[in-house]
Amino acid sequence: MIRFEEITNKNIWKVCALEPFENQKEFVAENIQSLAEAYATRNEGNNNALPLAVYNDEILIGFVMIGKGTVGNEEESDLIKENYSLWRLMIDQKYQGQGLGKQTMDAAVSLIRTFPCGEAQNVWLSYEPENTRARDIYLKYGFVETSEMCGSVDAARSVTLTL
Repeated sequence: MIRFEEITNKNIWKVCALEPFENQKEFVAENIQSLAEAYATRNEGNNNALPLAVYNDEILIGFVMIGKGTVGNEEESDLIKENYSLWRLMIDQKYQGQGLGKQTMDAAVSLIRTFPCGEAQNVWLSYEPENTRARDIYLKYGFVETSEMCGSVDAARSVTLTL
């Protein structure tokens, strides 16, 4: 059963050691970078960032980070400013292909639907345009393409799911 734990001194370095496959690294930030972003975001006080270790029973298998509100980029839309984001989701390469990604997505969306950082209408996430596998997974899950883009010309694309 998938469950989440806060990142603590007990598990931080194990979370940082988790890795996707080599060909996935260009699509996902390293967990240590995500933890640094969560720390900085919390210190700025303008966002809620929830970095969480993902366990399948007692085995650490991945990392998720849920956010709400601005992620600090210029010219963010109301979609980004007013809703939750599934800022990061990664499953270690040793545990991929076992259905644990979908179970983690289910658990993350269930957690978001408890509105841990306040009410919202949607949850959004972004993916790199070249990552067609992720796009297909998100659309199959029920996310819908938006016209939102995160970043510059080769920007990540956004999808949303109504809560």
